[in-house]
Amino acid sequence: MGSVPDMIKKQPTRIAILFPGQGSQVVGMTSELADTYPEILETFTEASVALGEDLWAICQDEEKLNQTQYTQPALLTASIAIWRILQQKIKDKPCYLAGHSLGEYSALCAANVLSLADAVKLVHKRGQLMQDAVVGIDTAMAAVLGLEDHRVENLCEQATEHVDDAIVGAANFNSPGQVVVSGNAAGVNAVIDKVQNTGKKAIPLKVSVPSHCALMEPASKALAAELAAIKFDQATIPVIQNRHARVETSAAGIKEALTEQLSQPVLWSKTMQELADKQINILIECGSGNVLSNLAKRQAHPIMSYPTDKPARLDKLLEVLS
Repeated sequence: MGSVPDMIKKQPTRIAILFPGQGSQVVGMTSELADTYPEILETFTEASVALGEDLWAICQDEEKLNQTQYTQPALLTASIAIWRILQQKIKDKPCYLAGHSLGEYSALCAANVLSLADAVKLVHKRGQLMQDAVVGIDTAMAAVLGLEDHRVENLCEQATEHVDDAIVGAANFNSPGQVVVSGNAAGVNAVIDKVQNTGKKAIPLKVSVPSHCALMEPASKALAAELAAIKFDQATIPVIQNRHARVETSAAGIKEALTEQLSQPVLWSKTMQELADKQINILIECGSGNVLSNLAKRQAHPIMSYPTDKPARLDKLLEVLS
């Protein structure tokens, strides 16, 4: 039997680009690529001028990089810098783009819906709004492993109903058997206890804000006002958005999906299934790390995925595509 790359060559190449979200940041991200590709520093300079912050310096400062209002524009800039390299290297235009949570903004920027300047300022503000929404609240997130989606949702409902002041819900449906829950500490800890009682695992996550839960509703309303003031252009490549795991075509539809995304779960498993249904046979992770490539292996219909954040990884992708 031929290798996976050999099998890919025997059918038309259908590519989707995936953009990672918060949690994929690492100190010094894209530094190795910057030694070879001028697009990296050029993109960081452009984004830094627009934001009024030195994003390259922030990427070298772990404490600052992990502050949500800086994490988001830094990750987006890293993704767009790599995207600009890929545009020069890949002959086949991607059929679809998709991004996980924050990565959705990177996807929209890559699709020319948003300019880089508008995108970095928007996600910087998004990060501030998210932090402001939970000032004085003890919050948490946890990854639940080994339970079906509906069972995790049921445990969240039970915790909300039976634990005083608990706020918790499913935040990310990442892959079959991996669901992230988010909320206040009382709610998330109650779910962790319930998961452990089933014999499965729940792993607390190190995060500064609890994304995609009811605690983000104030931030969601404030974000809607920010989005209303920004011009969105027609996408040059379709973007599958998190909210409903589908392509929104109008500016109003895209903005509504972004607004709701902040307090509603990321439907990543459905997004990946949508790409499989559309006969996508190569996924390219465009940004820091390989979280999405690892998740791609765990989907109901896995698709080969290639990270691009280091020279060796990028070279491997280009070899496969050649």
